[in-house]
Amino acid sequence: MALAVRCLFRRFPTSALSDTRIAFSTTKFCPNAAVPLPSNEKVYPEKIVQIVEDISKLNLLEVADLNSLLKSRLNISDAPVMMAGAMAGAPPAQQEEEEEEVAPQAIQTSFTVKLQKYDETKKVAIIKEIKNLVEGMNLVQAKKFVESCPAVVKADIAKDEAEKMKEALAAVGGEVVVE
Repeated sequence: MALAVRCLFRRFPTSALSDTRIAFSTTKFCPNAAVPLPSNEKVYPEKIVQIVEDISKLNLLEVADLNSLLKSRLNISDAPVMMAGAMAGAPPAQQEEEEEEVAPQAIQTSFTVKLQKYDETKKVAIIKEIKNLVEGMNLVQAKKFVESCPAVVKADIAKDEAEKMKEALAAVGGEVVVE
């Protein structure tokens, strides 16, 4: 009963339930209830706090001098710190060269059909075939296209479609290249 009342505090104004008091935590049963979290703030000794305050008052040149003095006093070198798990330089370079030699060739997935030239005696047939192959092209556009050879018929198409176009144009007297 008390758990239900605690969850109801979230839904109703507190004035309606002002006489109800709950003396135990209900977070296990009512996950929407707000519970204050313990503070994780670290407490530093006064000596450290004073050093930080003194350093924060220094200008840039004084900080550089402090840095060099600390390096000499604590025997710290200027060499960069290597990350844990860093690899040695020579063996990976040899492996990279071997991997480059073994790398497979990229497979071409898109092709371009290009009309190089055509037989002048079969110009009308080529124009009609271009009109049929290229969507949205009328006869006038197809004539201008054929006369402007060499020209790309279609680009970025699959190999099967490119081969079909090549065969169709070659059948009516066109010299076609698939790239």
